Amino acid sequence: MGLAEAIRYSLEAGGKRVRPILCLLAAESLGAPAEAALSGALALEYIHTYSLIHDDLPAMDDDDLRRGKPTCHVAFGEAQAILAGDGLQAEAFAVLASDALVPAERRLHAIALLAEASGWKGMVGGQSMDLEGEALASYGLDHLKTIHRLKTGALLRASLEIGAVLGGATPPQRWALREAGSALGLAFQIQDDILDATSDEATLGKRAGKDAEKGKITYPALLGLDGARQALAEATETALWHLQSLPKPASLEAWARYLATRTA
Repeated sequence: MGLAEAIRYSLEAGGKRVRPILCLLAAESLGAPAEAALSGALALEYIHTYSLIHDDLPAMDDDDLRRGKPTCHVAFGEAQAILAGDGLQAEAFAVLASDALVPAERRLHAIALLAEASGWKGMVGGQSMDLEGEALASYGLDHLKTIHRLKTGALLRASLEIGAVLGGATPPQRWALREAGSALGLAFQIQDDILDATSDEATLGKRAGKDAEKGKITYPALLGLDGARQALAEATETALWHLQSLPKPASLEAWARYLATRTA
């Protein structure tokens, strides 16, 4: 089985498609058609899928189950998994760059946002900090927030901001979606921490309890479950507050509430 099969296997493994949906709904919240942000939605899912493939590798989180199926490196070997991730990362930028239906200026802006959110200033940097954090005996809430803001939050924030750019947002609208995205990114990771501590493998579709096994600092570990749930509620309310200024925020608001109550 080769590279194309490994890429297809990972893309078709399922999942909630959170980032592409947020991108499309961000455009819709401005009154633009969702199709205006379609290339951004595809690019975000390619980047997210590549990150999962690499995160699951033995050198990273060493997971053998993802979305209820064997992880890419288990199914295809480590070498093909690495190449599948590399290929998806490159294709993400190709999809955005080649979208002739979007003005060139918007395309360039979206590409820059995606590069920053997925690179060392965003997702990759956050993953590095997360790995380094496993060797620390403890650290505080501010440090944890920084890890979450980069590792998970950056790409979720970019999902809304790329949708804003491709949907033709005004500067105030783009600012509102960026701030909402930052809050949603934090809420999403807090809920991930809560689910890892309280759910099971069958529900999550991946190994549960791995954060505690590795001694990772999480919101429940620092604040307790009640404190983590309060932080989740506050982050979600912050996101909703920013969204209310947009012309058509209802669908995006519904998704913000769903993400705070999801079970997987």
